[in-house]
Amino acid sequence: MTDTPAPLAIDGPAAPPRSNGELVFAEPWEGRAFGMAVTLHAAGAFAWERFQAALIRRIAAWEQGHPEGECWSYYTQWLAALEDVLTADGTVAEGEVAARASALAERPAGYDHADHDDRTGHGHGHGH
Repeated sequence: MTDTPAPLAIDGPAAPPRSNGELVFAEPWEGRAFGMAVTLHAAGAFAWERFQAALIRRIAAWEQGHPEGECWSYYTQWLAALEDVLTADGTVAEGEVAARASALAERPAGYDHADHDDRTGHGHGHGH
C-alpha cells in the first residue's frame, strides 16, 4: 500500500475539470469514479503514471473519432481508463464491468433509496 496521494495534473490532457482550483463533478457518479481511482491507486492497485497514460489515450481516441453528436464527458474517459488499467493486469476480468453495469441498469429507479421504516434498524444514515 502507498501513502502517497495521486499526483493530479493541473493542466494538460489528463487534468480533471476544475473551477477556481476546485475539482468539479457534474454528477454524483463522477465523484465516485474519481474517488475509486484515487483509492485504488492509494491501495497499490496501479501506478498513477499508468492510469494517466491510459486516460490520455482514451481522451485522444475520443477526440480523433467520437460519434457525431456525442457530448464530451471527461469522467466517462476517466472511468474507461480505469477499466483499461484494471483489466490489463487482471484485477478485473474482461467484460466484468459491463456485466455488472448491465445488472445495475436493470434495477428500478430509486432501488437503493426506497423509503425504509427506521424500526428495521438498517441505520444507513438518511436521517429519517
